[in-house]
Amino acid sequence: MFKLLSRMNKKEYGMMVISTAFIVIQVWLELSIPSYMSTITEKIETKGSTIGDIIAPGLMMLLLSVLSVLVAIVTGYFVAKIAGGFTARVRKDVFNQVMDYSTQDIKNFSVSSLLTRSTNDITQIQQFVAMGLQVIIKAPITAVWAITKIAGKGWQWTTATAVAVLILCIMLTFILTKVQPKFKMVQKLTDRLNLVTQENLSGVRVVHAYNAEEYQNDKFNKANDDLTNTNLYANRVLALMNPGMSFISSSLTLAVYAIGAIIIQQASGAQRLSLFSDMIVFSSYAIQVILGFLLLSIIFVILPRVTVSAGRINDVLDIDPTIKFNNETTKEPSEKGTIQFENVSFQYPDAEIPAVAKLSFKAQKGQTIALIGSTGSGKSSALNLIPRLYDATDGQVLIDGVNVKDYSEKELNDRIGYIPQKAVLFSGSIKSNIDFGESSNKADDISDSDAYDALEIAQSRDFVEGKEDGLESNVAQHGDNFSGGQKQRLAIARAIARRPEILLFDDSFSALDYETDKKLRDDLKEKDADTTKVIVAQRISTIIDADQIIVLDKGQVVGQGTHEELLKDNEVYQEIAYSQLSKEELA
Repeated sequence: MFKLLSRMNKKEYGMMVISTAFIVIQVWLELSIPSYMSTITEKIETKGSTIGDIIAPGLMMLLLSVLSVLVAIVTGYFVAKIAGGFTARVRKDVFNQVMDYSTQDIKNFSVSSLLTRSTNDITQIQQFVAMGLQVIIKAPITAVWAITKIAGKGWQWTTATAVAVLILCIMLTFILTKVQPKFKMVQKLTDRLNLVTQENLSGVRVVHAYNAEEYQNDKFNKANDDLTNTNLYANRVLALMNPGMSFISSSLTLAVYAIGAIIIQQASGAQRLSLFSDMIVFSSYAIQVILGFLLLSIIFVILPRVTVSAGRINDVLDIDPTIKFNNETTKEPSEKGTIQFENVSFQYPDAEIPAVAKLSFKAQKGQTIALIGSTGSGKSSALNLIPRLYDATDGQVLIDGVNVKDYSEKELNDRIGYIPQKAVLFSGSIKSNIDFGESSNKADDISDSDAYDALEIAQSRDFVEGKEDGLESNVAQHGDNFSGGQKQRLAIARAIARRPEILLFDDSFSALDYETDKKLRDDLKEKDADTTKVIVAQRISTIIDADQIIVLDKGQVVGQGTHEELLKDNEVYQEIAYSQLSKEELA
């Protein structure tokens, strides 16, 4: 928790100092009130006193109460500013940290868990700072100051107060011990509930298609019941706190008056008035001592969940990204549009064998390189080394003659247009998706003409122009209002619109029919002749015209050459080719 709070800036620390000063003033105002109660009591007991004698101290009590409320409002304002500003910055830090994660880093968390940490957990921190900051400062000041006020008033009363505080501490310890483990479970169960909900919503079509509503309902109900029951247990234990505090407070007041009655009865007439006044003052200050601990009990209510939330947020912030980019490109490129793998191997963490082993090739400007092989052969793994989604464990990957590790993130991404295996579209318009991100190879805002040029190459201009709003047509979240083939073509158009030196297709033609696939590749070859292309594909027809085809099997390079060369003497390539096309079609 302290590690997270150390992220506060100087301005917030300054407002914290101001808040502390106002809290001290508030405590002083509240603890000044009982002294006027003593004055009123003495006036009432004095013979010949009038109503006018108690008006002045009564008005002072009223004034102090009003001032205390005003000071509390000012304190609340500053604390709210601290809590709001601090948590907004933490939320931004968490988001930016996740954006810096590599593909491997982000696998440490589920998407549902990251969403919970960015929302629910940070909200817990905000509530703690907003409430806790006042309480943590005010409670000990109130308790210690009140104790100094009642010191020497009578050992009997002091003993009763000490016993009450001891019982209170035992109760709070018991409650905290019972509740802390449950709140750790609550956050994990919240992640689980979010995961089940997210899966159900994203796969709702599959659920309906398989009549699996009841199965999914049972799955959700179990996650919901587990979370509810754990929350109920924790809150039932916490519910003991209020009646417990009320019982201790009432018992202390009763004990003070009972002890006072005995002491006053045993005293002489002259001392009785003084003892009666002391009893009134002592009871007021004793309640302030208990109030101090009562305020701390509020912290104990939220502290278990907050410590868990702070730990979960720190888990996200503490991960050091495994892939680190230079701020500036350290070497000047000597070529343009070239890709070179020099004896590259890559192995996933904890994997027994490499996903890619000793891969070497060089693609010249404008050439097309294809990677083909069975599922799990390492095609996508090899492609992902180019944009540094992963780093090679051995060998080096060069773009334009420079190791990809020597590029800044922006410089590397400016050279690459990446189309992932699963097309990703963002909510907005078709135009906003085509003109996505930044690139030094295009203007800040792409023109409609350039957008349509990219769409035409991607074979998607016709269906975009067929829409009433054209480029401004709405794109739903995840592009759910488009078919799989349309989403894939729009994702390809987005990459083409960047005008990069290199285009990376990670099985990006899988949702296209053969005719559209061929037209798209023909247009790419004609209109983007200077662009180097790397294609991962399952279909022979997609890569048949490639300048160089690399055949992978279990991470090993088992063939390298043109379609004609491989079809002639490579058994793995022949097996793939003849399983898809006839000899006549291949010829």
